[in-house]
Amino acid sequence: MPASDTIVALSSPAGESAIALIRLSGPACAELGCVIMQRAKPLRKRFAHFAKYFDADGGEIDECVFTYFADGQSFTGEAMLEIAPHGNPLIVQKILTDLMARGCRPAEPGEFTRTAFLNGRMDLSQAEAVADLIRARSDRSLAVAQRQLHGSVGRKMSALTERLLSVMAHLEAYIDFPEEDLPGENQAGPASELRQLISEMSDLIETQRYSALLHDGIKTLIIGEPNVGKSSLINALTGADRSIVSDIPGTTRDYISAFMMVGPWRIEILDTAGLHEAGDVIEKIGIDHTIEQAETADFFLLVLDASLPSPTLPESLLARMTATNTIVIENKTDLSAAHAHADFLPSLQHVQTSLLEHKGLADLRQLWLKSIDASLTQPQNDGVVVNARHAAALGDAIDALQLASSKLKSGDHSELIAADLRDAVEHIGQVVGRVDNERMLDSLFKQFCIGK
Repeated sequence: MPASDTIVALSSPAGESAIALIRLSGPACAELGCVIMQRAKPLRKRFAHFAKYFDADGGEIDECVFTYFADGQSFTGEAMLEIAPHGNPLIVQKILTDLMARGCRPAEPGEFTRTAFLNGRMDLSQAEAVADLIRARSDRSLAVAQRQLHGSVGRKMSALTERLLSVMAHLEAYIDFPEEDLPGENQAGPASELRQLISEMSDLIETQRYSALLHDGIKTLIIGEPNVGKSSLINALTGADRSIVSDIPGTTRDYISAFMMVGPWRIEILDTAGLHEAGDVIEKIGIDHTIEQAETADFFLLVLDASLPSPTLPESLLARMTATNTIVIENKTDLSAAHAHADFLPSLQHVQTSLLEHKGLADLRQLWLKSIDASLTQPQNDGVVVNARHAAALGDAIDALQLASSKLKSGDHSELIAADLRDAVEHIGQVVGRVDNERMLDSLFKQFCIGK
């Protein structure tokens, strides 16, 4: 039985589980299902069949649930067969080996989703959302991925394209019918619409930062002088001994990172080397790393010892700290010499803690969540958030629109303006995949897991 065009992959995680899921897609699915189940009648569509799996030699491998999806009625748009055996890795491997012996080939990473895209079951932004949905590690990133999977990006691109095509139709009417009795060419209208389109696309590009924060986590640096409680803080926040806690200043020589959740936000938190006059070369390297990390940080937790004078910080670090991205943690309030540091960086938010006595952490978390929510409110673009690839395509579209706008202002020929507008339409189309670019598709789908 020829099954060379039928792909197979394990779609559930490797390892032991109650149930595993093996997916097939291609023309041989219906026949394979009947042969494997030793069934005379055709498989019912979208129906769970409970039956034994018989290998090519007639031996029984397991009792499985088989679900058949007909051509045009499946995720990929092709005929599909899903097999759910017990999640014993040995059973799974036996089934995969048997299917490949029958002529199926192993699926490439992302091949199921790529097939769905090529068969018109979803646009490219929705295909990317499948991977985002699988990798989502916070409530916010999950919500964005679900909106994108339901077509939010595609609908926005369609709306932008329709408006741009309307401008093109206005201009090209004068190219195709220059001698017809058409209304006088109104440049103010197209010029205004082009400015509005450029503005909206620029706003969309700005959402790329929000997308990166959702997927990579909000990069938060714990900074301060040595022995103020930075390592104790990361251990208390993460609930694990990520950093060595010691009374010896300078114990942390380089940054230590961990991931945690603050409300619906995923946080990448880094414990850094203490900021002070370095005593040796290794310490200096660690402090330099802290300064480097601060350049790309999204949030700062500045820890100080409430019993000591306020610290002196590098100007480059102070320049990055604002009232919305920094919380000053006045630690060691349990000491008799502790005093308030309200005059130190008074524009920043302060919270008092005693990590030794586990006091103030709840207040810190509450203030931290409030600060993140205030500084990272979701972009107002119909809930649309773009990734780096989308942003690059929209940037190219803006360049083409700015060129068209400049030519419109200088009174250039309509043919030249229309050519720039067509370029802009093509770049917008790249966001949802209305472009034949095999190399781009190869690169994108190789990032998917096998079986999806």
